[in-house]
Amino acid sequence: MGTGEKASGFRADQETVACFMAQFFESLVQSGVSEVCISPGSRSTPLAVSAFRTPNLNSRAILDERSAAFFALGLARQSQAPVALICTSGSAVANYLPAVIEAHHARIPLLVFSADRPPELRDWGAGQTIDQVGLYGTAVRLFVDVPPPVSGPAGLRYASALASRAVADATCGPAGPVHLNFPLREPLEPPEGFVWKGQGESGSNSIGTAAQSKPLRVPASAHLNSLVSRLSRFERGVISCGPLVDDPKLRAAIGRLATEMKWPIVADPTSQQRRGAHVETAPVLAHSDLWLRDESVVEAFRPDVVLRLGDSPVSKSLRKALLKNPPTDFVLVDPDGVFHDPDHLATEVVRADPLSVCEAWLLELDTAALKRSDSAYCETWEALDRAVARELKVWADSSSRFLEPQTVMVLSEALNSEVTLFVSNSMPVRDLDAFLFQDSKSLRVLSQRGASGIDGIVSGAAGASAAGEGAVVLFTGDLALLHDAGGMLTARDHAESLTIVVIQNDGGGIFSFLPISDQGDSVGFEEFFRTPHGLKLEDLARFYGAHFYRAEQAQTLASALAQTVGAPGVHLIEVPVDRDENLKCFREAVSLACTVARDTLN
Repeated sequence: MGTGEKASGFRADQETVACFMAQFFESLVQSGVSEVCISPGSRSTPLAVSAFRTPNLNSRAILDERSAAFFALGLARQSQAPVALICTSGSAVANYLPAVIEAHHARIPLLVFSADRPPELRDWGAGQTIDQVGLYGTAVRLFVDVPPPVSGPAGLRYASALASRAVADATCGPAGPVHLNFPLREPLEPPEGFVWKGQGESGSNSIGTAAQSKPLRVPASAHLNSLVSRLSRFERGVISCGPLVDDPKLRAAIGRLATEMKWPIVADPTSQQRRGAHVETAPVLAHSDLWLRDESVVEAFRPDVVLRLGDSPVSKSLRKALLKNPPTDFVLVDPDGVFHDPDHLATEVVRADPLSVCEAWLLELDTAALKRSDSAYCETWEALDRAVARELKVWADSSSRFLEPQTVMVLSEALNSEVTLFVSNSMPVRDLDAFLFQDSKSLRVLSQRGASGIDGIVSGAAGASAAGEGAVVLFTGDLALLHDAGGMLTARDHAESLTIVVIQNDGGGIFSFLPISDQGDSVGFEEFFRTPHGLKLEDLARFYGAHFYRAEQAQTLASALAQTVGAPGVHLIEVPVDRDENLKCFREAVSLACTVARDTLN
């Protein structure tokens, strides 16, 4: 194809392209980007070389675009900063799509820079050429089909403004992915001996970066005053916390608000509210997903008002309870005003940061003298949840079985504030919801709950590990691990310290919990739902150079965690689990929690 481009007369000016790219990436760094993941390819040469040469921009080579995209997503999620991706043209760009969708729904800033064939080669049968224009549809905050670079100050100003706008659109609410598509002509390599004279040097070929806009997400005082005054009259209130960022100030503010209002916190495992110093005084409920499965308990629960902070919680029991007895007021607080309300219960959506709302609410309580007396409602549910927690511990300690509930309890005990727990979708996040105990030791819990798929889990955890913010423990199932087996290579090359705790139940354990399991062979349950794979995870670990452990008892898992958490490299701990026994065990836990809850209420 290169010969065809030469013959056509369409040729790139190497100096112009090199200057444009150098200015673009320099401005990208000035706008706050410090990480870029590059997958190999020829058409993306100008992008890759310029990124590699840009000071203060860490370039990582990742073979598989799908894994690279989820790695970048995990890195951005952990660092709370935008991360860039570079790939060549063709199907390479399509491999980013699952991660782009996750970034869209999870509101994670992701910058996709794809190389493309120039306009004269599109739709003419040129190799490695697909329609990349608008490929990601409505999932991106911004799409630009970048015109071929032009020389002179105007071209450099555009390169600078384009980089600045890409970061601004990716980070300003709602945050999310941005796609810049670069049609590039041959020759693709920079001119030999090219040196970019950037800002701070004597050269004149650098243009300053345009200023970024920043969103203002503070609630209007009059609106908040009215809201607080209206809601403070309710004693049967609940603060429902879905996925939230790990912010000590936010944890403390939510805890203080719950304490002042006497409203218990129903804490999703990814809300960062289950763990931390605030649980010593704040009314945090950790096991409501279990005890809200009892009808009599649901009838007693019946909150009059729900204050929802964060995205949708994972608990189906909570959703069903609120649907059965809808609260009078359901106030959803979201920094971007996004309606994360699949059951359509919200009576009001407040567009503001949860932290600013909590702080302003507390201030209003002080100035307006709206503090309330102790609430028997709050005390009842706090006592009930703690009673359930005590009995669950006794039940687990007295059992000779080691299954998913016991695995979560060991993780809950072993991990501390220096560790990030990255939890997979499907059963692991639900296990965590049911069995992650509250503790005064904080624990950052991350997940990929944007689109809630099992794809890219290993790569995402590897990205979180590469952020340099301490050890990462991934809690996942075997199908999610195998679905992203290529992520093991990415983890080997880029994770700093990653321990993978994998439930090995030879297939999809979550389907045993669903009604379809009752129909068995008549619906092909084993083949199409349970999907047994028969693979040995030890072989997978060995192939990718990971250290392997097998834990069949609590003590063995605790010992393996003690050896691996924080240690360099990738470590895979297999926890063999019988799916049928695990289902029985989970149902026992539900029965126990509901019995304790009923007894406490009576």
